[in-house]
Amino acid sequence: EAVEGLVVATVCGYPTGNHPTPLKAAEAEAAVRAGAHEVDMVIDVGAALAGEFDAVRADVAAVRAAVPSPGVLKVIVESAALPDDVLVEVCRAAETAGADFVKTSTGFHSTGGASVHAVQLMAATVGGRLGVKASGGIRDTASALAVLDAGATRLGLSGTAAVLAGLDG
Repeated sequence: EAVEGLVVATVCGYPTGNHPTPLKAAEAEAAVRAGAHEVDMVIDVGAALAGEFDAVRADVAAVRAAVPSPGVLKVIVESAALPDDVLVEVCRAAETAGADFVKTSTGFHSTGGASVHAVQLMAATVGGRLGVKASGGIRDTASALAVLDAGATRLGLSGTAAVLAGLDG
């Protein structure tokens, strides 16, 4: 049952992004039918590292088709696993395919989560046309403020209380 004011979000292709595109799209479509307003999808990092940006773009486009507007699509790029040039191309592919946000991380990849450098690069690449969600490893107020200053428009936090506690005073 829907609760007024509650936004439901989910993730498809989690955690590796290696799922076949039709499976990611089916996951997203089922989630939207079940009431999800926002869908995060994980890119195929291996395809990105191989320079297969058309495949990344097609993957995002298929999920976008399953999450029609006003649904929100956030594309998790695992920024810590990508060299800068690849990160830029992945952000461009996500934008071209219709994403609403690019997101740094699942928070569980072995290479790490959000970094100020990655957020700056992602924000510069999407130029305000997409949101930038910093997620993964943001555990204190200073880290949260640093990624916001770098251009993040949304944060993914598992330690929200600690971050908010640092704002008191």
